[in-house]
Amino acid sequence: MQTSFINSPLGIIKIVGDANGISIVSILQEGELSTKIPKELKEAVTQLQEYFEGKRIEFSFQLNPKGTEFQQKVWQELFNIPFEKTMSYLDLAKKLGDVKAIRAVASANGKNPLLIVIPCHRVIGTDGSLTGYAGGLWRKKWLLEHENPTNQQSLF
Repeated sequence: MQTSFINSPLGIIKIVGDANGISIVSILQEGELSTKIPKELKEAVTQLQEYFEGKRIEFSFQLNPKGTEFQQKVWQELFNIPFEKTMSYLDLAKKLGDVKAIRAVASANGKNPLLIVIPCHRVIGTDGSLTGYAGGLWRKKWLLEHENPTNQQSLF
């Protein structure tokens, strides 16, 4: 497995992967930036940088997250939430076919190893509130605003 650390508006992004795909994208409070990016991670690094620059709305590099079969199902459903859109935990549970599984869905959402790429930040409370995010709620808010900026209209 190869690891790289890149800078972002949210902090240091840690990217871990190999020839089979990217397994981890996480946010660190601090760390040392990589001076050299391994070839297995170059595409992921480029696409994440483009995302933060506002030049990319979806990711196309190979993913290889590790998780249970249920977690994989939840993460696949998260991957289907369109850019600029959100979904409630309840709606996500409904899409997966079991309203009663809302807590399990929320748990799998919280164990997503590919932050930003598998957009768990697009899942919100039924009432529209920002709830739970492994990277911190301020980062979730930043990501949602980054993906759907409100254009300030000029009064003059």
